[in-house]
Amino acid sequence: MIGALKQFFSSSTTQMQAYEAYTAIVGQARNPVFYQQWQVEDSLDGRFDCIVLHLCLVLQRLEQEDASAEMRSFVQYLSEAFFADMDRSLREMGASDTGVGHKVKKMAQAFYGRKKAYGDAMGDETALREALLRNVYRDKAVPAECVASLAAYMGRNATLLQEQGADALMLGKIRFSS
Repeated sequence: MIGALKQFFSSSTTQMQAYEAYTAIVGQARNPVFYQQWQVEDSLDGRFDCIVLHLCLVLQRLEQEDASAEMRSFVQYLSEAFFADMDRSLREMGASDTGVGHKVKKMAQAFYGRKKAYGDAMGDETALREALLRNVYRDKAVPAECVASLAAYMGRNATLLQEQGADALMLGKIRFSS
């Protein structure tokens, strides 16, 4: 994965920074706590949702900055890194060219829907829990404390990201709490 994404992002500093940030996001999304303690399904869908959750937190933080040309480019490249990774993953799993396009389109719709749902729900723990139950857990029966723990994690990280400068985030120096 990393080699393929590095090739994609070899042409500009901003693209490389977006790649580094995306790598940090994916690294955090692979934390076993999501799958072992908080019962996120350890599957393609569950991993997708953990990446999306972290990507949404970072994008939400960056969107609070002045929309400089560099920031807009970085956000665009960060989103492109995500979609390039999803495309690559689907191809590795054997999806055909036509199948990949259809599936990536569905993933894009899911991503933007979740981004809106999480953005609208931040600050309202009940709404955030409902959004997580609907999206991450896909309305499966899971203990309420798992959903509550994931919601609290999102809140902690939204606060932690607020404390980090946009420049650091854009360099991929993203700190997440556990």
